[in-house]
Amino acid sequence: MVDRRDTQHTAGLRADLDKRPAEVAAMFDRVAKRYDVTNTVLSGGLDASWRRATRQALGARPGQTVLDVAAGTAVSTVELASDGVRAIACDFSQGMLRAGGARAVPKVAGDAMALPLADESVDGVVISFGLRNVADPDAALREFRRVTRPGGTLVVCEFSRPTWAPFRTVYLEYLMRALPRIARAVSSNPEAYVYLAESIRAWPGQPDLAGRLQEAGWSDVAWQNLTGGVVALHRGRRPA
Repeated sequence: MVDRRDTQHTAGLRADLDKRPAEVAAMFDRVAKRYDVTNTVLSGGLDASWRRATRQALGARPGQTVLDVAAGTAVSTVELASDGVRAIACDFSQGMLRAGGARAVPKVAGDAMALPLADESVDGVVISFGLRNVADPDAALREFRRVTRPGGTLVVCEFSRPTWAPFRTVYLEYLMRALPRIARAVSSNPEAYVYLAESIRAWPGQPDLAGRLQEAGWSDVAWQNLTGGVVALHRGRRPA
């Protein structure tokens, strides 16, 4: 049963997509227990292929160090580390990090807007399905640039806008109606997924996000659509 206080709290988030870090972290703490299972169900099992595509887009080499921001339970971090890369999981939700405690990758608690890393200390940064939950995404993009070495790579994997209009209409209907209903069956805090659905709908499309990467100082910015644009991979390079 969902605690009424949790429902009211999440409803407050839904009302204006408030993204104060402490409140969003608390929301993810409440969904951590069944987060991975819920993601697999809601994505129809596509989440694994999206993680593989993200790793491939990053193109990190064995021995390099990459930071996985908003890593949650570190499923994505394990994928990034599969090529002999040193991948570090970073998340501001202690509950999510604890839920992924059995995954043998380095973990650090941290906010995307104030990462606990030195300047130019990693070869690449990845953030998957997390940038839209940051209070100031542009500040986060600048912070990712700060910790990345010259020539390093950023990959943003995020929900986006389907490119085919009829499919886009069906997809938005799924987000606002079917997704919360499915979440009630599998999630440890289904009300949170109403907020998450609204945050997806409010997120900018592919060209707008590409422009924001460029404004934050990333060069050679490009994107790749996955699943017809349901997800987009944006890639940028920190200039040497």
